[in-house]
Amino acid sequence: MFRKNSDDYKNISRKNFDEEADNYYKTHDGKHSSALYNGVIKKLNTLNYSSLLDVGCGTGEVLSCIYREGVKFSGLDISSKMLGIARKNLGGNVDLRLGDSEKLPWDDESFEALLCLNSFHHYPNPEKVLNEMNRVLKSGGKLVMADPWQSTPLRQLMNTFIHFNGGGDFRIYSESEICSLLTETGFKDIEWEKLDGKHAFIVTAGV
Repeated sequence: MFRKNSDDYKNISRKNFDEEADNYYKTHDGKHSSALYNGVIKKLNTLNYSSLLDVGCGTGEVLSCIYREGVKFSGLDISSKMLGIARKNLGGNVDLRLGDSEKLPWDDESFEALLCLNSFHHYPNPEKVLNEMNRVLKSGGKLVMADPWQSTPLRQLMNTFIHFNGGGDFRIYSESEICSLLTETGFKDIEWEKLDGKHAFIVTAGV
């Protein structure tokens, strides 16, 4: 059945990740995510920050890789089961919250850096998410996003059928599409690049 509204996508994503949580890194989603870790961590290591939010933090694997004393780390996920595993992995060191990326439960200008890894293509209202990300970032803060990428026309073909795959995926974006979304929601200094050897891109943008 074709899914026509935002809640459908969110509910299907939530159900999918709840079901995958215990064996996430054996699934296609988990394997794709883990393949992006090195590129994302390398990019984060070029930034100076004392606070970071991971939107779509999953089991907290990336947060555990970059965790260090003196930095405020936070994470948000839609899946309670994924978040439960993250809490076990990270203990009380990280502020982890269950929630919707369209309504981030933090105050304005709370973070100097924001990470979004392999989750943006699930969001049915991308402008709302980016506006929220912009809101919680401090002036001068940076967004680092990594997400699936495919060339034309394969991307267009995939986007025709992506709504039926049962994973809650919404859209795979081209370089021009993601950069336009970022510009329209107030981000600047946008740098997009394809991750070497991966069907994915990484983009950084400032506020």
